[in-house]
Amino acid sequence: MLESLFRPKAVAVIGASSKELSIGNRVIRNLIDFGFKGRIYPVNPSAGEIRGIPAYRSILDCPDGVDVVHMVIPAKFVPQAVDDCGKKGVKHIIINSGGFGETGAEGAAIEKDFLERARRYGI
Repeated sequence: MLESLFRPKAVAVIGASSKELSIGNRVIRNLIDFGFKGRIYPVNPSAGEIRGIPAYRSILDCPDGVDVVHMVIPAKFVPQAVDDCGKKGVKHIIINSGGFGETGAEGAAIEKDFLERARRYGI
């Protein structure tokens, strides 16, 4: 199970962006610049392509076999994205977002929600 985390064949970036200095762009740039040989799937509902790679509107639109998802989206969107990842069969998620338990009761509720969804799918 850890093989697919540490040596993924396909990585999706939910919140990928064409904005050069955004985290969603830098994650993709780093995968390319550091020689990642697998497939990269940028996920952004309004982007056609990012860094020359075709973008997908949702993780559900990506081809099967995504090993790792890197999320760089606002906290309020994370629970649904985790649910979509579970439906897609993704087993590893990296969440690069703030706004969870560290921000108070509302963020803690969002965190609890996405953790319950992740556990339901074995993520």
